[in-house]
Amino acid sequence: MGGALFAAVPAQAAPALPYGTVTSPVGLNVRQFPSTDSSVVGFLAHNAQVGLTCKVRAQDIDGNTIWYLERGTSHERWISARYVANTGTVSYCNTVLTSALSAQLQSQHPHAKG
Repeated sequence: MGGALFAAVPAQAAPALPYGTVTSPVGLNVRQFPSTDSSVVGFLAHNAQVGLTCKVRAQDIDGNTIWYLERGTSHERWISARYVANTGTVSYCNTVLTSALSAQLQSQHPHAKG
């Protein structure tokens, strides 16, 4: 009795929302700043999924001026939204970073009045 034996491969879970999936068939360079003039600090393969912190308007790439800040890294890592399909709502960085800073300051000085 011949039968094929298949190894169970665990499905890779998507990052927490919001996240993006690289749509470019050749992959995508990750930049230090939201510009192609900026240094390449990484690379994401086609269909790679990455957590997104927030977005900014910066250099226009084929009619798209949105760039995403990658989540969960110790250094800033930016990717062009032109080559990323996002899942979930990505807020603008001025809103996200201001809220995070306010929360951090409040936790450090809980009795301070603003």
